[in-house]
Amino acid sequence: MTILDKTQAIETQLIQWRREFHRHPETGFRELWTASRIATILEELGCRVRTGVGKTGVIGEWGQGHPVVGIRADMDALPIMEANQAPYASEYPGFMHACGHDSHTAMALGAAALLAKERFSGTVRFLFQPAEEVADEEGISGAPRMIEDGALDDIDLILALHVDPATPVGDIRIASGSFSGGVDSFFATINGRGGHGARPQEVVDPIHIAGHVILALHGIVSRRLNPMTPAVVSVGRVHGGQAENVIPDQVELSGTIRFLEPDVQQRIHKEVKNAFEIARAMGGDYQLKIEIGVPSMINEAKVVDLISGAAQDLLGPEHVLKPVLELGAEDFGCFTERVPGAMFVLGCRIEGDHRLLHNPFFDINERCLRIGTAIFVETALRALGAGK
Repeated sequence: MTILDKTQAIETQLIQWRREFHRHPETGFRELWTASRIATILEELGCRVRTGVGKTGVIGEWGQGHPVVGIRADMDALPIMEANQAPYASEYPGFMHACGHDSHTAMALGAAALLAKERFSGTVRFLFQPAEEVADEEGISGAPRMIEDGALDDIDLILALHVDPATPVGDIRIASGSFSGGVDSFFATINGRGGHGARPQEVVDPIHIAGHVILALHGIVSRRLNPMTPAVVSVGRVHGGQAENVIPDQVELSGTIRFLEPDVQQRIHKEVKNAFEIARAMGGDYQLKIEIGVPSMINEAKVVDLISGAAQDLLGPEHVLKPVLELGAEDFGCFTERVPGAMFVLGCRIEGDHRLLHNPFFDINERCLRIGTAIFVETALRALGAGK
């Protein structure tokens, strides 16, 4: 019996777990019910369980000694009002699992259930991570917080997946090298001198200045970087003023910086500061804070080979595809920065429908659950020397 056959035997349980987590979405570092439920399931499976890792994370272990293979699943939801009318829709108004973390959690639990019945030498460590989507008051997300609490100690390699509603069920996407973008954020205030909108000659208009700064920010990628270099600078928030006939004293701006390479990251930081210097040249001033986020996620070639080999044997070589690269961020890169690891994209498309991540109508084709679980299990066994 293949691993894919074994996952078929627990498919009903996988769907039940996924729907249970979907009904109870909790946002970053608030996943108290979710963490408790995960810990209970892991204990019932016979795993050694540790809670409160990285604030609200959970670790489960099966086996002894080395090698130690990590399987990571993020478990936080988003502050989005669900628009679906499914029987498993969110029971918490204003919150939903709109990025598939409920399914990631279910598949990792499925892998734990199957690996508990397999014979191998070594250890599998399941990392159920909080707060992939957000950071805490210190600007730190769930992955670094779990690392601080020893989640990566002694781990030899780590695996993860992310569902993709644009890829058909039965296909995965994976490649070595850069697999997602790094992300930083900037927060700024442009200071001027406000006054009456009918007498602009008496003021230093921060809105006028902000317009020039925004143009300069938007010109960084197109005019200050090598055009062959992937990068994004986007302004996401502009706020200033209270009335249509009053020029305010200040304007607030914030935005996002995306990149793949550290040298590009540093060049963008420099250019963002240069853009805000326009405020001083125009008679105003500014305060700027650049908040470091998560690094670009790098897939280690040897781990990619393990995942690809497992998936080709389970699904067929024609179902292992190249990724569609973009600059979305994923704090799994904090793990792969420290130990060899890789993430693969799992197709979850609902045929004849068009769903988007981070959207009120997001949903998955639940047939993907057994496929992701099988790839986790087969890859882990091969890394432990117990698979094909």
